[in-house]
Amino acid sequence: MFRSGLRAAFACVATLGILAAAPSPAAAFTDAEKTEIGTVVRDYLMKNPEVLQEVITELEKKQQAQETAGRSQALAEMKDLIFDSPRGVVVGNPKGDVTLVEFFDYNCGYCKHALADLTKLMKEDPNLKVVLKEFPVLGKGSVEAAQVAVAVRMVAPDKYLAFHNALLSGRGQADRTRALAAAKEAGIDPALIQKQASSPELNATLDESMKIAQALGLNGTPSFVVGEEVVIGAVGYEQLKAAVDAQRKTQAK
Repeated sequence: MFRSGLRAAFACVATLGILAAAPSPAAAFTDAEKTEIGTVVRDYLMKNPEVLQEVITELEKKQQAQETAGRSQALAEMKDLIFDSPRGVVVGNPKGDVTLVEFFDYNCGYCKHALADLTKLMKEDPNLKVVLKEFPVLGKGSVEAAQVAVAVRMVAPDKYLAFHNALLSGRGQADRTRALAAAKEAGIDPALIQKQASSPELNATLDESMKIAQALGLNGTPSFVVGEEVVIGAVGYEQLKAAVDAQRKTQAK
């Protein structure tokens, strides 16, 4: 009975859609008839609001499927750029059998929590390759901090992780000043960073991250990529480990 009513309601909705698109409404229904049909649809939906929830649920499923398909295509087309770009910073095992990529922002509180999860993962999994990609989406200060981070990668890649940990775990708003202080704390001469201030590589690196993020539909930080899986948010150590383990099993087949 419910399904019959549902079909009837959508038949009415479809009819109204056809009427709206028809080049000559007068040849179809009169204004009075269209008003009556609209009243029937409205009354039905008011008495059966769960129909709207079903529609929303189906729409969300369709959108999710489209998003997944888009990500799969982007992962296939941009695989080398995501996992092996020289603009990404490898802080795990460069020869690891599984690669985990993190997109982060130095002003992201959730990224600060994820730092502990990644540190634990690298400590407990010596075969894990971790790639860090600056993804400054939280304002001017984030962009400034990310540009300093790129400069650190250029002049002292071996000290990048110490710099990264110092800046990401510090308090207050990250910006150029705080990033330079973190670089100094990591043992890097700030003057070396200043020399790279006009390097086109700074923006080129950030543009590359933005390009990948847009293709993957990443809308926040932290975001992770493990194999063909995209993980959004600070999901915690266990879920990240599960994604790594699943990818390792997939590769072993």
